[in-house]
Amino acid sequence: MKFLQQMMKRVEEPFKKEGKLSRLYPIFEMVDTFLYTPDTLTDKSPHIRDSIDLKRTMFIVFIALLPTTLFGIFNIGFQEDPTRHWMVNIGIGAQTFIPILLVSYIAGGFWEVLFSVIRKHEINEGYFITGLLIPLIVPPTIPLWMVAVAASFAVVIGKEIFGGTGYNIFNPALVGRAFLFFAYPGKMSGDEVWTIVDGVSSATPLAVAASEKGKQAVDLIMQSGYSFSNLFFGFVPGSIGETSTIAILIGAVILVMTKVANWRIIIGVMLGMVGMTLITNSLADISLNPMVTMPLHYHMVIGGFAFGMVFMATEPVTGAHTEIGRWIYGILIGFLVVMIRSLNPAFPEGMMLAILLGNSFAPLIDYYVVRAHINKRRKKFA
Repeated sequence: MKFLQQMMKRVEEPFKKEGKLSRLYPIFEMVDTFLYTPDTLTDKSPHIRDSIDLKRTMFIVFIALLPTTLFGIFNIGFQEDPTRHWMVNIGIGAQTFIPILLVSYIAGGFWEVLFSVIRKHEINEGYFITGLLIPLIVPPTIPLWMVAVAASFAVVIGKEIFGGTGYNIFNPALVGRAFLFFAYPGKMSGDEVWTIVDGVSSATPLAVAASEKGKQAVDLIMQSGYSFSNLFFGFVPGSIGETSTIAILIGAVILVMTKVANWRIIIGVMLGMVGMTLITNSLADISLNPMVTMPLHYHMVIGGFAFGMVFMATEPVTGAHTEIGRWIYGILIGFLVVMIRSLNPAFPEGMMLAILLGNSFAPLIDYYVVRAHINKRRKKFA
């Protein structure tokens, strides 16, 4: 492989500052650093104070996403025909997933390269993960042009208008999903987001749980044929990467063990969910909304809760950075997701908005945690 490194060195000259192709240096630098670890120091955020660089961190996140990605591909085919061989279902699912993934990378990558060339800064590895997250948080029946719109909105509005990776205050992938949800709600939720064979539609478990006033959410879910084990293992309709809780938890173990994700946020989200669920369950006798009856273990396995908790809330740029702040940030998200699910019948999901709201409060949380620490030390040494 040494000859490849030497070849890159030979073709580098035109891309340098005074070279004819200097405006395209970000593209050259992207290819070069993809192949080899750079020997230069980072002079712009995000800064990772560790023995691994940002590229290796993104690769670990990619590995953690593999279980839920592979299961999501299988589940696309499984939902069409559960009686088929699992290999056939993987093949059918791949035919749906791969075009969505390619459109996400092409559309988002175009804007990444364009902004890097115009601003003359490096092409960051961040979209390597964002481009995968977008296909995982949309339904498999989404039109490809909507994927391109979501990827474009995620990069341009969710990140680049703030200055690029490291400066964005909201999770870019969720910004893209939020735009699709509010601009094209019929394609993102309801009974027709997942079409089974022979044109028969199947509502997602969350849509079922919120479908009839005065009923028990669990009863509605069970009557539709969704058992708790189906929800936990992921054999249900839903966004491609969000259905299998066990696959997501495998990813969580990888992220926590490698310290790429902070366990305090994950535990905090769960604690917030448990606390708010106990409150909403106490309102079951005075409310007709079936979502207030949802027990805490069902909140964990239904909708995008587990996926958002593990892969979205723990995103390092948009989350809290202080240790105490991470607890508060996680608890706030868990509290908000159940509140939105239970008290707003028109929006039974809640995890997307909860994380975006958590992102907006993260800097304020860190500010007051730091101020409290400073005041405590002042009193100690006064």
